[in-house]
Amino acid sequence: MRIGEVAAKAGVSVRALRYYEQQDLLHSTRNQGGQRQYPPGAVERVRLIQQLYSVGLPSRTIREVLPFADSGEAASPELLELLAAERDRLDRQMTVLRDVRNRLHDCITEARNQDGTGSPS
Repeated sequence: MRIGEVAAKAGVSVRALRYYEQQDLLHSTRNQGGQRQYPPGAVERVRLIQQLYSVGLPSRTIREVLPFADSGEAASPELLELLAAERDRLDRQMTVLRDVRNRLHDCITEARNQDGTGSPS
């Protein structure tokens, strides 16, 4: 697949794909015309990279996780420790987000009760 196809199917920009290559997260080959060619699993890999970035993992961590995610081989103790720390960080972040969501819900409920609409969201 060419870069534009991968970008469109994965829902990212061509610039993002180039960045992923610079960060050694994604790999391509070049055809005779110099155009990037991506393997069949590139779209799923880009989606995984996007998910990992969206939860705050830095490139260096993603770079360590991807080979494990690709092969399913046993992870090193260091990688397992890193993954456990990231999981724990996400758990704490989810707790904070739930608390904020509940506060917002309470504010909305109170405001609706005061204006007399009382309609739930």
